Amino acid sequence: MGKQKKKIVNRKNYILYIGAFLSVFVLLVTVFGPLFEPYNPTKMELSQKFIAPCREFIFGTDHLGRDIFSRVIEGARVSLVIAGCVVLFSAVLGVVLGMISGYVGGAVDMIIMRVVDALLAFPTIIFALALSTMMGTGQTNLIIAITCIQWTRYARIARGETLMLKNAEYVEAARSIGNNTAQILAKYIFPNVVSKIIILASLDIGTIILYCASLSFLGLGAQPPSPDWGVMISEGKDYIQYAPWLTLFPGLAIAVSALAFNMLGDGLRDLLDPRMKEVVRTD
Repeated sequence: MGKQKKKIVNRKNYILYIGAFLSVFVLLVTVFGPLFEPYNPTKMELSQKFIAPCREFIFGTDHLGRDIFSRVIEGARVSLVIAGCVVLFSAVLGVVLGMISGYVGGAVDMIIMRVVDALLAFPTIIFALALSTMMGTGQTNLIIAITCIQWTRYARIARGETLMLKNAEYVEAARSIGNNTAQILAKYIFPNVVSKIIILASLDIGTIILYCASLSFLGLGAQPPSPDWGVMISEGKDYIQYAPWLTLFPGLAIAVSALAFNMLGDGLRDLLDPRMKEVVRTD
């Protein structure tokens, strides 16, 4: 039984290590990648269009003669910035409302959670698609559209943790010595919520990258000539039969980025799960 538990722990760590390595790689490409771009990602050279991957253009060129390798690297910045903004805004809004809902209770809790339930009745991508269509195209509207539904996931987790903790002895002691609601939430409840929020945020980044690419593919996110991965796939779909590299490399970039953060979130969840900690101590 001990050997079996040890294998479980090792497998979980293995997922975490791979996810962390890939995530750090993606972040490094996002931050330092532009220093290694061989060409201007938006500069058009019609005399060099549809060049297959070669030594000079390792990912080839597109229908306007732009270097795909440079555009894929630049696209990482676009996608990660959008995903990071969505996660940040969703986490802040969701955690604040979720903790208030769980701690205050009563009518406040009922109103907030009915809003959450109503929004969760819609598939995220469909809701974001409808909202983006109404607000118009652009990265800012894309961030707002996804954030308007994504915060509900954080609110439910924060509320659930707050409900379990608000009657704990140390919270009662803090309340008895004069701490107000804001102080109790910030000092005593939030530190116990933050680990689950970090896990959810790690998992959400990969998912939001997919959402952003999908909406940009439909023309509702970043707009040409922005080197967004979804835009690149949309532009290359008409030439996929004789120039498949136009969609192959941005598609691989999306897949690797989403996989990296999903594995990181999965590994963190297993590491921070109390049941997994119990397995480690028992072994």
